[in-house]
Amino acid sequence: MIYFTADLHFYHEKIIKSTNRPFRNADEMNKVLVRKWNEKVTFEDDIYILGDFTMKGAELAAAILSALKGRKHLIRGNHDQFVDNRELAETMFISVQDYAELIYANTMFVLCHYPFAEWNGYAKGSICLHGHQHNHEEYNITNRREGILRYDVGVDANRMAPVSAEEVIAFFAVERKKF
Repeated sequence: MIYFTADLHFYHEKIIKSTNRPFRNADEMNKVLVRKWNEKVTFEDDIYILGDFTMKGAELAAAILSALKGRKHLIRGNHDQFVDNRELAETMFISVQDYAELIYANTMFVLCHYPFAEWNGYAKGSICLHGHQHNHEEYNITNRREGILRYDVGVDANRMAPVSAEEVIAFFAVERKKF
């Protein structure tokens, strides 16, 4: 299975208030994010982190990454300077990129931390996955209603958990039939 997530911001106290996350502190947030990740993702799954994993450096990033299941791929966000540590990047991630495209179940996914107005395959049913904006669930629902195949995979829009490729495909199933 393939999963996606973004904007976890592990160890980041200020993100709790600025995005209205339901946690008392960063320690509680970290524990819940790890638990929700590991409830869905297995060691055999691939998971694409679409940026902003943590702002707190390589040592803390490595500690959390080692607690998380799955084969991890990072699509860099604006707060992922910890991967400038090449040794960490090479040992903890299968890949580190700024942008990626992948096909799963005959669906093309365009992956970037930042949302696009248009993307490769935009008019042919491809789905743009992103983070960065810390949207809530209504953002994805509005996009679907408006026929925009753009989905925020960030934890704030997905009940603090990763979302699978199959869940995203099913979410847009009705809209994609129009293309």
